[in-house]
Amino acid sequence: LSLFDPTFSLEHYQRLFTVPIYSRQLIRTFRTALSVTALCALLGYPVAYLMVHVKRSVAALMLILVVLPFFTSFLVRTFAWRILLGRRGIINEALTTLGILDQPLTLLYNSQGVHVGTVHVMLPFMILPLYSVMTAIDPDLVPAARSLGANAFRAFRKVFLPLSIPGVVSGAVLIFVISLGFFLTPALLGGPQNTMIAQSIEINVNTLLEWGFASAEAIVLLIFTLLILGLLKQFFNVDILSGRLF
Repeated sequence: LSLFDPTFSLEHYQRLFTVPIYSRQLIRTFRTALSVTALCALLGYPVAYLMVHVKRSVAALMLILVVLPFFTSFLVRTFAWRILLGRRGIINEALTTLGILDQPLTLLYNSQGVHVGTVHVMLPFMILPLYSVMTAIDPDLVPAARSLGANAFRAFRKVFLPLSIPGVVSGAVLIFVISLGFFLTPALLGGPQNTMIAQSIEINVNTLLEWGFASAEAIVLLIFTLLILGLLKQFFNVDILSGRLF
């Protein structure tokens, strides 16, 4: 359809790359996916590390809390953030009541709202692979490094961190690819300036009925995604499907 709607032509691809609004949507989509992936890694790694080093009963409770959001509808979770982040929402009301703020913050219909909602959904996809990899690391390796003269930070950086990298890679690939296709969270928590390419595809299919152009957007999104994953495999020597370093 991207080439033959209505007849053979590269018009849809030309429009995608020459009209600034569409190229900005494509760049914004990948930039948001990368930043969400980075935030999930920064937030998820300490949680997974803590889960490995606490008592089993505490770790089991933390694991339940990590998995618990999966039992709630994605749509319900997104609407919950609208209630929390609104100008009269719980966060702004608490900050203004405590006198920390004079005016409520604008937390919705911008990039911050999109990132908060997306990170909340994606975070378990980072914690679970990390926890799985970390539990397989021999617990005697770090004490062995300490006994050979390394301090706690050096033992972590030289021993534990490299062995946990496959979990980071696996979670990052999952989050990055899934985030590229997000349209509900940006639609509900973002504004017109935060439109991502998946939203544009949905609008062109269901509202404007421009199937050819929507197909071109989907093909370009797929090609760029495969190119980035290919570069990741080339430069970091990773198995894309399993996140395994070899």
